[in-house]
Formats: sequence, C-alpha cells, structure tokens
Amino acid sequence: MNFSNIIFALPTGVTILVVLVVLLLLFGGKKLPELARGLGKARREFKKASEEIEDEVKSAIEDEERADVRRRLIEEEERAKIRARIEAEERAKITNNEQ
Repeated sequence: MNFSNIIFALPTGVTILVVLVVLLLLFGGKKLPELARGLGKARREFKKASEEIEDEVKSAIEDEERADVRRRLIEEEERAKIRARIEAEERAKITNNEQ
C-alpha cells in the first residue's frame, strides 16, 4: 500500500461531520448519548481484556524463563555430581595402582 493511499483513507473533518449527521438522523438526539456510553463501555472492556491477555502472556513467558533457569541449575548440579563421581573413581584407580 502506498503512503499517499493511506493519507486519503484516513477520515477528514468533513467525513467525520457527515457521519455524525447521518447518525443523528438515524438515531435521534436522545439515543446518541446512550450509543456513546455504550461505545465507551465497550472500548473500556476491550482495553481491559487486552491488558489481561497481555499480562497472562507476560506471566507465561516469565514462568517459562524461570523453569529454564531451574532446568539449567539442575543440569549443572547433575554434571557436578557426575564429575565428582568420575574423579573419585580415578583417584581410587590411582591409589589401587600405587599399592
């Protein structure tokens, strides 16, 4: 899409005014405030739901990162135990060969 097309696709002051006049004619003066309140509520609820989803995703990512750190620590501990066992076996072989 070309940048100039985007500029022409944006509503201008005249377009917004025409839409407002059409809404006024369709719904009347008494219904417009109710519609605006309903739209405001819907917007707030949508924003709240979006924030909740964003928080859940962030929480899931943080939980996964913590789990990865725990896995790495456990792996390092296991490697250290294996190294210690191998070194002990090697020392035992050396002392057996010396005797």
